[in-house]
Amino acid sequence: MIPAPPPIERFSTFTTCYWRALNMPSDTKVTVYYGPLSWFDEQVEDLPCDSLMEIVYARDEVNRQLKVIVPGQQENEPEERERSGHVVAESGDYASLNEHAITNFAGFIRSIDPECLHLHNPPAHVHAQMERTAKAIDVKRYEYPMVTRDTLIRFRNGFGSHLVGQAAVKETLLAALYPLTTRRRTKPVVLMFYGPSGVGKTETAQFVNDLLGGTLLRKQFSMFHSDKFASYLFGGMHGEPSFAHDLLDRESGVILIDEFDKANSVFHSAFYQLFDSGVFEDKNYSVKIGPSLIICTSNYGSQNEIREALGDALYSRFDSLVAFEPLSRDEILQVVERVVKARFAELSYEEQKYLDVDFLMARMGLFAENSTNVRKLGKIVEELISLILVRALLREEPELE
Repeated sequence: MIPAPPPIERFSTFTTCYWRALNMPSDTKVTVYYGPLSWFDEQVEDLPCDSLMEIVYARDEVNRQLKVIVPGQQENEPEERERSGHVVAESGDYASLNEHAITNFAGFIRSIDPECLHLHNPPAHVHAQMERTAKAIDVKRYEYPMVTRDTLIRFRNGFGSHLVGQAAVKETLLAALYPLTTRRRTKPVVLMFYGPSGVGKTETAQFVNDLLGGTLLRKQFSMFHSDKFASYLFGGMHGEPSFAHDLLDRESGVILIDEFDKANSVFHSAFYQLFDSGVFEDKNYSVKIGPSLIICTSNYGSQNEIREALGDALYSRFDSLVAFEPLSRDEILQVVERVVKARFAELSYEEQKYLDVDFLMARMGLFAENSTNVRKLGKIVEELISLILVRALLREEPELE
């Protein structure tokens, strides 16, 4: 006996006919895609697709219409709906479904009965239902850009133009990246960049990512705290943001976890499996990242400090610990010169007329005497240029009386 439908919080499309559909056979062909949204769109762009959410909203609209039944008058039979050819659900669509819809996703799809269903980065529970109920299911995974010999050559040749100093970093990174060029590697290379702030850790990660392509997945752990961070890492409600969901949606083979030292030690266990085998699971999603590059940055001062803070269990899972040294005064001035010239080149011709690069360099040299944080010096350059330009602008505009 089929049970009566439970109360539904949002979607009135789950009617008695839906529950009958649970026992109806379906020949729907299911394809599951794991990868970035841009790639998924390319996979289905030539197909005459209907959006799953648009179908849901359309059915809700019909069911919300007021129906008047006149005694003695024969009720009209519901119109037969034309069967959809291709129905797509994007990664963000599942957050719009309530828990009932996710729990009974297979039955809901049977009530729609499309010829082909295309699911982008579905929750693990949805995938499992499709595996159990669909007669045909295909899984496609995006192939992230790989580190090759050419990547290593471009890294070696371009390192100096992107980063001042840190010669030892270049050699250490070349050795650390090499395993990703071999077919033997099936899990990620996990690196810890450590050293003082503003010496090029994040910039180096961005440089490596630029060589491979795609938007860098960057997460700053200092932004997450307490219960929100626990939910983000271990999974909360299926519609809430999560690290696993971000990993599925990423475009790049490089994963940057900034300020890893700011995460509470109670969350360290969340990374054991990811660092070991390249698999990350929470209560909603399961992600296989394969031979990718994971870079964690921190302000630790030494390897002993890292070991004491993280413990042996996590410390031993890093493939390499890459030390970034404080910059010398000459190196800081080189960085400042690059920043000044780059910012000057971005200005319009009219703005450049008010600026003198030599004057800017002289002023910034004074600041460089008292700071080794390149990021902070970059902001001072921005402020100094803006101050000169706004003063020039105000001189040319008469004051209102």
